Amino acid sequence: MEMPTNEQAIASNRDAWNDSARHHKDSAEWQEHWAAVTHADFSCLDDTLTEVLSQVGIDGKDVVQLCCNNGRESLSLFALGARHVVGVDQSAAFLDQARELASRSPHAPQFIESDIHHLPPTLQERFDVALITIGVLNWMPDIAEFFRHVAQTLKPGGALVVYETHPFLEMFDPDSADPYALSSSYFRREPFVQNEPIVYEGKVEQQAAPSYWFVHSLGDIFSGAIAAGLQINHFKEYPHSNREELYDRYQQQDAQLPMCFTWVAVKR
Repeated sequence: MEMPTNEQAIASNRDAWNDSARHHKDSAEWQEHWAAVTHADFSCLDDTLTEVLSQVGIDGKDVVQLCCNNGRESLSLFALGARHVVGVDQSAAFLDQARELASRSPHAPQFIESDIHHLPPTLQERFDVALITIGVLNWMPDIAEFFRHVAQTLKPGGALVVYETHPFLEMFDPDSADPYALSSSYFRREPFVQNEPIVYEGKVEQQAAPSYWFVHSLGDIFSGAIAAGLQINHFKEYPHSNREELYDRYQQQDAQLPMCFTWVAVKR
């Protein structure tokens, strides 16, 4: 199969996510957030990310969440004392949902539609903290280029906080007959391609724009950040899953896999 250019993959992923938004709004999670965001102390962040953000220090800071999806995590940053929050995403459909949630919140985040590779100049060197959460890095065809754009949003001395799935998990397929057998190389270069809607649980048997999930090793991630002028001062791996429920089967094993990680890098 002929692979798309990086620009084509990014555009196709945007179309796939725009199509996906309606499926996510049908979930019980949306209804829970719809009710909960009315409270000033609303937070959907788990204990792991809350602890790292608290250590970095969010209180009184200007924070950007890159690839913010429906804005639920951006809204959660106010519970940690964020002064101003901007959420950025290239999916107009998910940003519509983010603005719906924000309209019910006592807080006032700003949401901007933009591909991370073409950020508006108003976001340059503006933020004390940038946040990236689960399911961002693997949509990026060139991880080094991605980090160059991320770094540009930070003030000198600003911190990038990442809470992501561990790339080791990409070697396993939880849907396969033997989910514990290695099914893909850690050093895989071609993306995984999906032609059905992107949903977090189960599958939707409909045709959708192709979505491209790129595999990046820890070496790729570290090297890309360092080349972008980011100094890594925190890295921790965890045995719990922060992705789809299918991956919960890999938790609490005698021979435990690394399942996710937190990472803080400071702009020099």
